[in-house]
Amino acid sequence: MRIGFGYDVHRLKAGRKCILCGVEITSEFGPDGHSDADVPVHALMDSMLGALALGDIGKHFPDNDDKWKNADSIEMLKSVYAVVREMGYTLGNADVTIVLESPRIAPYAEQMRETIACALGTDIHRISVKATTEERLGFTGDGSGISAYAVVLLQKS
Repeated sequence: MRIGFGYDVHRLKAGRKCILCGVEITSEFGPDGHSDADVPVHALMDSMLGALALGDIGKHFPDNDDKWKNADSIEMLKSVYAVVREMGYTLGNADVTIVLESPRIAPYAEQMRETIACALGTDIHRISVKATTEERLGFTGDGSGISAYAVVLLQKS
């Protein structure tokens, strides 16, 4: 078994789509980035890559490559998971935490779990997505940014 940890952060920008775990969230602002800036999916990809000592998403999807401009992070996740599978591993489980003051994530959490489970071809019960605030502290608390953490367990096939 291999365990991986991932972390990602982006600024929030007015007028940007807010796509989290492949789900568009109703919001006046969204994460700003080179791709669709899906922060929790980026953390999840980093956790998978880290579990197998394959570097980070910047190595695999550099932000100075126009190929990844406005890219769909769920498609990027599928690509990362294909590498995981090629190396002889499957997902045991994934636990994702989104840190964001607003909007509220709870109404979207089940759809987020379903989207990730579908992208990875796994059972929804292997995917956890939850959210928390930082009680108005720091860049996530003041509404200027979003962060996410992810932990995965990969099992030898």
